[in-house]
Amino acid sequence: MRRRVATLVWRIVLAAGLVGGVGLLPWLTRTDPAYTVLKARSAEREPTPEVLADIRRQLGIDGGPLRVLGGWLGGLARGDAGQSWISGSDVLPGVLRALSASLLLMGVALLVAVLTAGLICVRTLRLGARRRLGGRRGGGSGSAVLASLPEFLVASVLATVVGVQWGWLPALGWYGPQWTVLPALALGLPAGAVLGRLLDDLLPGAFGEPWALAAAARGLTGWSIARQALRRCVPALLPNLGLFAVGLTGGAVAVEQVFDIPGLGRTTLQAALAQDLPVLQAGTLALLLLAALATGATRLAARLLTGPALRDGALSSLHRPAPPAGGVLPLLYGAVLLAVVGFGLTRDPLALDTGERLRAPSLAHPFGTDALGRDLLARVGHGALDTLLLAAAISAAALLAGVLLGLVPRLSAPLVDTVNAVPPVLVALLVTAVAGSGTVTPALAVGAVAWAPLAAHTSSLLRQERATLYITATKGLGAGRLHLLRYELLPAVVPPVLRHALLRLPGVALALASLGFLGLGAQPPSPEWGLLLAENQPYAERAPWAVLAPAAVLALLGALAVSAAGGLRRPTRRRPARGVAEGAAGSVPRPVAAAEREPAGAR
Repeated sequence: MRRRVATLVWRIVLAAGLVGGVGLLPWLTRTDPAYTVLKARSAEREPTPEVLADIRRQLGIDGGPLRVLGGWLGGLARGDAGQSWISGSDVLPGVLRALSASLLLMGVALLVAVLTAGLICVRTLRLGARRRLGGRRGGGSGSAVLASLPEFLVASVLATVVGVQWGWLPALGWYGPQWTVLPALALGLPAGAVLGRLLDDLLPGAFGEPWALAAAARGLTGWSIARQALRRCVPALLPNLGLFAVGLTGGAVAVEQVFDIPGLGRTTLQAALAQDLPVLQAGTLALLLLAALATGATRLAARLLTGPALRDGALSSLHRPAPPAGGVLPLLYGAVLLAVVGFGLTRDPLALDTGERLRAPSLAHPFGTDALGRDLLARVGHGALDTLLLAAAISAAALLAGVLLGLVPRLSAPLVDTVNAVPPVLVALLVTAVAGSGTVTPALAVGAVAWAPLAAHTSSLLRQERATLYITATKGLGAGRLHLLRYELLPAVVPPVLRHALLRLPGVALALASLGFLGLGAQPPSPEWGLLLAENQPYAERAPWAVLAPAAVLALLGALAVSAAGGLRRPTRRRPARGVAEGAAGSVPRPVAAAEREPAGAR
């Protein structure tokens, strides 16, 4: 009970700190909120000292930031979120309307994501149901390519092709259920590809557990076993599903911009840019409450699905020792990516030739040219140095932070919910306010949130691994906490989290690209891939190669990351029969896990 109270207090402190930090945004950026509000209201009006002083009196900000924040919190305690500094209307009804639009979009996008994940896993489920899985591990590169597609690019293509050229579905606005289809596809397809890859990674371990072998021996149908295998694997993914739900609500800013959706992410971004603090604080608080509800719902669902086995330590490990999976696909993808980057580096990315603008791919320009006649192969190659190296560094730091924080879930779980509730664009604005603008700002903004899904994944896997039979037996033989962590838990948990981090490597590059698309990342004439997509997106219909070139390289990066991740497995380890922990009395042999006792054919 005391730990739960401490966790609740920690969650409240984090939420209060975030809302308070958002409330101090104008003063953190060292800008006059009265000037920003004046420009948002009327850009032509002269910002004289008298006019600015009058706005300060109207808004009640002449008493300083703490007085403004205290007044807003006092009104919130009475159920009043204040009035918008820009429009003068009540904040709460507008935020609730934006939240309802985002929740509807999130619901449809989650449905698309679940269906996409199911399609990715259907082959593994079919093979497992027929007991023909063998040593197969998570497969195809198609899901990796899908997961690597930028959401804003998918949104732009769907709006242009399906909405405008074909006229099948509405491409702009928010007036009914049919307006949700295209934006939900843009959000749900990449998210479903990530979830499908994570689920497909766990399913072979579930089909190889003793209960599956016993069920097959008793004559249960293959699809009945497949349904139970799904039930066995889903609890480990529910925390990330909750993170996706919140992220699809507040983080869909780029998609909402493309389809002109009045959602909460777009509302929050507009309020942040205009420094409309009442709207910004109310929107942030709504996202924090949604994150808390999503976390509670996923934890309850995980307990219901797992049952008493989690409490009684009666689970089997889904991460069995196995030799690394070999293959030529990582080498092939890596060679192609290196070839593209290498050839691009030999060309000038800044050479202008307006007579060659928007040329189709040719021998002289294998990727075509952009709107200024610059060679796209050269810009993609030189942009790789910025995009790939920065994304790799951020991913490595996020992996380290995610694993370390995931080991202390009572500390990290509220922090994960708080971080995930903040739209990445708002994080970029906050980082800019604290650290200033520059090339490092997007990296800090993406790194500030990239560790959260890895920490949630680590905590979830660790919780299930601690409830396995062989961990219970090892404890009974005298193993201490440090021994269990070093020799049993970390070897089981780190490989799947590392595969998850590699799977998200293109996503980190996409996050940098999204900031560039929204004007918060790299600035011209930088060849950073996100900026390439943003610069060429208006010409997607006339010169699709200008957008497809950087998008194809991002997809190639995703295929490389996922195929390389497939070879990362928990290594088989043979240790001499000795005490399971230093200081344990006598020489006690290590208990053999149930997965290691399975017959070879079951693997």
